[in-house]
Amino acid sequence: MKNFLLACLFSFSFVNIVSSQAIRPRIVETIEAKRPIEVPVTKTLITQPKVNQPVENRPMISKTADVKPVSSPVNFDLVPKDILKNSLFDSYTTSLLFSSIQTKLGFPYRYGSEGPDSYDCSGFIWSVFQSAGIDFERTSAKKLWIISEPVSEEEKYKFGTLVFFNRLGHVGIVVNEKGFYHASRTKGIVYSPFAGYWEKRIVGFRKLNLRTTEPEKEKADLIR
Repeated sequence: MKNFLLACLFSFSFVNIVSSQAIRPRIVETIEAKRPIEVPVTKTLITQPKVNQPVENRPMISKTADVKPVSSPVNFDLVPKDILKNSLFDSYTTSLLFSSIQTKLGFPYRYGSEGPDSYDCSGFIWSVFQSAGIDFERTSAKKLWIISEPVSEEEKYKFGTLVFFNRLGHVGIVVNEKGFYHASRTKGIVYSPFAGYWEKRIVGFRKLNLRTTEPEKEKADLIR
């Protein structure tokens, strides 16, 4: 009987050992299965939204070029050839004078005005010559006669000569022997023929004592 009990006890112990060894791996697998899986974390870069800079803090756009007034080149083709040939002045100055006159044609007369939208007779003369770089005192037709100088017979009807009328009360710029430009009280800046009304009222012809306003000329005068 004792031997039987010992045999049963031994068998039971052996079964428990085998059973424990068989179950242990399952427990390990279960534990390993329950371990959290490590997932690699990808860092997401969060960029701050761009905020528009205030106007006063924005960098200024770099300047690409200096803006300077540029004088239009003289187009000699627009000046009649007979005027270029029959002028008191060189071709360049003649072209400047003629171009200045053309831009003023049709502007109204106004006593005491020298432009830019209206002129009296002496104001018209002054403005035209100033445009060509010829400087003189802005004054009345009568005083303009005094500060100008006589012309020869050949110069009387050359373009740029001054012609005076009505007891030195009016002045114009000679174009040729046929007519002149002036500021008419009734018609404004206009070309008028000598024949008829005006030829009877001519007092005489004069030319300006030239003094150009070009920087090179002024520097030369200072050196002298």
